[in-house]
Amino acid sequence: MALTITEECINCDVCEPECPNQAISMGDTIYVIDPAKCTECVGHFDEPQCVQVCPVECIPVNPAHVETPAQLLAKYHRLQAGQGAPAPAVNAAG
Repeated sequence: MALTITEECINCDVCEPECPNQAISMGDTIYVIDPAKCTECVGHFDEPQCVQVCPVECIPVNPAHVETPAQLLAKYHRLQAGQGAPAPAVNAAG
C-alpha cells in the first residue's frame, strides 16, 4: 500500500528528505506522495520513515493503492533496477 499525505500536513519539510525512493515532493499546497514510487520503505527500512518523523501524524495508508508486502518489495526492486548500475570502469590500457 502506498502512503498518502492528508490535508493536516503543516509543510514542516521533515518527510521529504527521509524518503529513500524520492516519492515525496511539494504539491500545490502540501507535500504529496507518488504511489508509483512509494514502497512504504520496504527494501530500505522496517518502518516508513516519513511516518516515523511526521509531527502531526498525517501520513496514513492510501486506500486507493493497496499493495501486499510482496508487491511493495517487487516495486522496490523495479525502482532500484531503474536507477541503473554504475558504468564499469574503462581500462585505458586495453
